[in-house]
Amino acid sequence: MEKTGRKRTIIIIIYLVIFFGLGWFVYSLLKPKATCFDGTKNQNEEGVDCGGVCAKKCAVQADAQPLIIQKTGAVPSGIAGKYDFYALVSNPNSVYGSKKFDYEVDFKDASGAVLATRGGSNFILPGEAKYLVDPDISVSGTPATTDIKITDSDWVKLNSYYEEPDIEVVNKTYNQVSGGVGFSQAYGLLKNNSLFDFDLIKIEVILKDQNGNVLGLNSTQMKTVKAGEQRDFTVAWPNSFPGTVSNMEAQAEVNVFDSSTFLKQYYQTEKFQQY
Repeated sequence: MEKTGRKRTIIIIIYLVIFFGLGWFVYSLLKPKATCFDGTKNQNEEGVDCGGVCAKKCAVQADAQPLIIQKTGAVPSGIAGKYDFYALVSNPNSVYGSKKFDYEVDFKDASGAVLATRGGSNFILPGEAKYLVDPDISVSGTPATTDIKITDSDWVKLNSYYEEPDIEVVNKTYNQVSGGVGFSQAYGLLKNNSLFDFDLIKIEVILKDQNGNVLGLNSTQMKTVKAGEQRDFTVAWPNSFPGTVSNMEAQAEVNVFDSSTFLKQYYQTEKFQQY
């Protein structure tokens, strides 16, 4: 009798497993697919039916303060009729970053007439101040002023354990070319002190005179920079520009909002920039 009862129990368990298995299978077939209109935060959405794969952007956080434009300007690019634009932008928010903000620049002559208009986009980290550099813009005339306005900002809130990528530029040197081709060159050493391998690091070089006025701009990119790696870089100015350079700034930046920027090594890269 004991064996018969045990056998009956096993048979009942098997039937229950089959029953629930079939039920789950049928539910999986009939379950509606996740969409951007189902009232649920799923897929890779940043909010309910917004962000991620959804075209609709999530609402801007009420306590996110707008970006601050500290200074703007344009310098000759070295190509006739073209100028390099720059703007120093700061983010007053300590926990909010903008994974993409759009801007529009007007180049104006001394009378205020618009000579050219240029649009662009960039990103900024919480509490960061950075230069936007947009090179080789065609302008029909000589710009006296530049006006920039932020047209849209996609804000995200970063978790408390977020850390800014530990990258820096050291051994910065600027020299005019005494012989050979070109006017001047800038050198530096990029150091990736973080535990991450980066697919792309961009370096913006800003040359200033003793009064802090921007004289020249240039940039370069470095691909596949491994954790702990140090790498030299050089940028060159083929044509002369007015003024005497007394200060060189080098801004190294990584777009942490783009998961493809990171090459997996020690951490789950897709979790690095959770917000």
